[in-house]
Amino acid sequence: MDCKPLNGLRIGLMRKDSLLFPKMTSTESLKQAVHRSYERLKKLQTLSAVTNELQVGDRMKGRIEAPVSAGNGEFVMNISIGTPSLPYYAILDTGSDLIWTQCKPCEYCYKQPTPIYDPSFSSTYRKVHCKNSLCDSFSCYNATCKYGYAYGDSSFTKGILSYETFHLSSRKISHLAFGCGHNNSGVAFGGGGIVGFGRGPLSLVSQLGTSRANKFSYCLLPLNDSPSKTSHLLIGKDTKVNAGNVSSTPIIQSSLNPTYYYLSLERISVNNKLLAIPPSTFDLQANGSGGLIIDSGTTVTYLKQNAYDVVKEALSSSINLPQADGSSVGLDLCFQQGTSNSSFPTMTFHFKGADFVLSKENYLFDIGNGALCLAMLSNQGITGLSIFGNLQQQNYQILYDNGRNLLSFAPTVCGTL
Repeated sequence: MDCKPLNGLRIGLMRKDSLLFPKMTSTESLKQAVHRSYERLKKLQTLSAVTNELQVGDRMKGRIEAPVSAGNGEFVMNISIGTPSLPYYAILDTGSDLIWTQCKPCEYCYKQPTPIYDPSFSSTYRKVHCKNSLCDSFSCYNATCKYGYAYGDSSFTKGILSYETFHLSSRKISHLAFGCGHNNSGVAFGGGGIVGFGRGPLSLVSQLGTSRANKFSYCLLPLNDSPSKTSHLLIGKDTKVNAGNVSSTPIIQSSLNPTYYYLSLERISVNNKLLAIPPSTFDLQANGSGGLIIDSGTTVTYLKQNAYDVVKEALSSSINLPQADGSSVGLDLCFQQGTSNSSFPTMTFHFKGADFVLSKENYLFDIGNGALCLAMLSNQGITGLSIFGNLQQQNYQILYDNGRNLLSFAPTVCGTL
């Protein structure tokens, strides 16, 4: 692998629907994204529950093995694979680890916007040996490391864990482990595969290592911006938040769910008034349940039912507008705007040591016909996992510093970066 540090690597990000359906309206895109978010939430909760069961089952063995995490996502990046290199679109996903793409020969491959990668045409393709520690979470057959991931919406990928050279922007990175998917069903994928940015050993940032690229950041444009505009992903040791008003909060490490970026959410306020939500509501439990993660691949924010009910009541009381029906896009609390200018409260998520202030544009979305809907829902889950979604992160630069276990952020006009 090329061991030079990655500094200032800049990659454009497109919303998945902008790539696949460039004429889709922002309202229809939100509807599709809310549906995918719910499927993703179910998958993340399932993984949390599986981890709980593994912990109980392995307690007598003196060890705990957490499953390798899989996910889909909402933002697409253009990268290249192989020698000679073949460009393809891949989904950025902070909630999963594996880098993978569809590979020929296909047992089954879904339709993708670019040609499917054929490892027989690449001089730098190699298979990962079964005895390699990267194969510990998978199975072996005829000395070949076989992987398989299933997703919440019945999509899946199966294939061979391999090594290949990748091109990220102008930089060539050799000997990256990835999944060469020969059997894939991609209802929710949209690109030719996924690039995992989670905290597990197979993710891009973990493979690059702390000496090369232990930090990355993104700045997401609003959903209703022009589809032709791109958000930006920055990777490298020197990556930083380019704003003066920077806040930072610790990233919590979980040995049971090591992939996810857990944050410590202590309180929520509306118009600077703390809501009656117990401070322990979002605590990560010792058995791996509960907690809150920040995630690029989930569009709306999901809160525990009791917390969501309090937030919903506070906003209903603070916004002096008649309520509207948001069932067409899968959202619960909506308001009908009048002809006069209405005032809207700020909402603040009080993370440990850092306040994330949400203006109207970060928590209310215009679904058309003058209706504004809250881009938050109840998690409805048995594990109590909450998710801070990407609509709330719009026009914020978010920096993940894995070396320091720190998440930093600042309000930013992302279109100017």
